Amino acid sequence: MAGKFEILKDSDTSYRFRLTAADGTVVAVSPTFKHLQGVVDGINAVRENAATGLIVDRSGTERMAA
Repeated sequence: MAGKFEILKDSDTSYRFRLTAADGTVVAVSPTFKHLQGVVDGINAVRENAATGLIVDRSGTERMAA
């Protein structure tokens, strides 16, 4: 089973979404959005960018070669 996006209403004026793995682990939580359409647009942006997004390590941690 694939993960899922859950849309949540934080208050009368804000929404957010969370991405949950198949086992129920929360993978990501969005910032708040003023409108439901903003949440839907945010989910679509994550879907479009996550599969092809580059990994950029800005932690400054050096890694040993494998």
